[in-house]
Amino acid sequence: MEGVSAAAADVGRDPGLQPERTRLAWRRTTLSGTVSAVLAVKTALHGGPSAVGVVACALCVALWLGFLLLAHRRIRALASPGAPSALTPRHATAAALCTVAVAVCGAALVF
Repeated sequence: MEGVSAAAADVGRDPGLQPERTRLAWRRTTLSGTVSAVLAVKTALHGGPSAVGVVACALCVALWLGFLLLAHRRIRALASPGAPSALTPRHATAAALCTVAVAVCGAALVF
């Protein structure tokens, strides 16, 4: 498309599909985080509760709830009419840290 500006090329694009795909990706990530948290709690409490297991469960659930809050806010923003606002670096960093921390908690409980 030589000689055509980027703005002119975007005129034919349907912007409604990309926010929908992103919203579905947030839902899938939330679901996988939920499964990880449930499996971590199940593993920690298998064979009876211990002090370390209960603390790990509480940490895992708190991190999962933090991610759930962030994901819910983003899903609502993507579902609102009009163009969705950009994800702020602060929220993106918090979501990534919650995801990694839940994975680390789950891995620590397995080993």
